[in-house]
Amino acid sequence: MYQPPLHREDRIEVQQALIEDHPFGLLISTGPEGLLANGLPFILKRDQGQFGLLKAHIARANTQWQSLDRQQVLVVFQGPLSYVSPSFYETKKETGKVVPTWNYVMVQARGIARVNDDPSWLHTQINEITDHQEAERAHPWGVDDAPERYIQSQLRGIIGIEIPIDAIEGKWKVSQNRPEADRRGVVQGLEEVNPAMAGLVREFGKL
Repeated sequence: MYQPPLHREDRIEVQQALIEDHPFGLLISTGPEGLLANGLPFILKRDQGQFGLLKAHIARANTQWQSLDRQQVLVVFQGPLSYVSPSFYETKKETGKVVPTWNYVMVQARGIARVNDDPSWLHTQINEITDHQEAERAHPWGVDDAPERYIQSQLRGIIGIEIPIDAIEGKWKVSQNRPEADRRGVVQGLEEVNPAMAGLVREFGKL
């Protein structure tokens, strides 16, 4: 990933927090026909390995898993993003020398994938990912709410994936390269339409 020093985010706790807040990652691997990519919801185990362990499952009918085992793979997690109009910048009024850009937050994780079709592992996996997503609901749905025979039939249709992370990169491109007046303009311009990005510009721009 192209990494200008100003946008590089090396703090592992910040990288891991983004994965937990935006767990739908793009799994990229290679197969007999070339590159393969599928979006999957992941669970991150922070305390397993140097940078954490990613867990997911994929449909058995999806052929990507057939060439995954022991393969180096890449998983991309995307956080808030936004188009940034030159009209937000104070510099536009001063010189006119501005162009559009995009702000975005991204984490890329690499590791050797392991495939797992053990029913007990899969049952634990679907419980963990469901509980994580349902945690903030007033009346969370649980896997045990569904009939046991139905759940067992669903488990037969999926394959588990584990990826111990051996390399991780974070990029927070949130207007750090702009003068303070321009950063303030970006915050004002995005406050209503994209408050998450406006907050990141404010935080990383120390406004």
